[in-house]
Amino acid sequence: MNSGKSRGNSFEEVRGEYGEDAAIDAGIAADPDTIELAEEWFSQARPASEVIPSIVEGYQHSQKREANSMKVMLPIPLDADLAERIRSIGPEWEEVVNEKLHQAFTPP
Repeated sequence: MNSGKSRGNSFEEVRGEYGEDAAIDAGIAADPDTIELAEEWFSQARPASEVIPSIVEGYQHSQKREANSMKVMLPIPLDADLAERIRSIGPEWEEVVNEKLHQAFTPP
């Protein structure tokens, strides 16, 4: 890195004087939690599905579940006492009602 790029300069200052690539390099160099990976690291890297398959499968499953569970708002008038009983279930009342409706309307 060019010695004129001090740590006190902002990204915009470095970019303006030395270009965007230099500003990115300076940001990497200034961050103690960041390293620039060498080609050797990439040549030895393996897909996450090989290294931690259970985590990848869990993530993929959650993504499928999320894609299949699109929620829609359905405003319906309820009797006040019923609404009160539903809300008394607790903070998870919406999930409970959703599950009960699934049970009620799922064919046997």
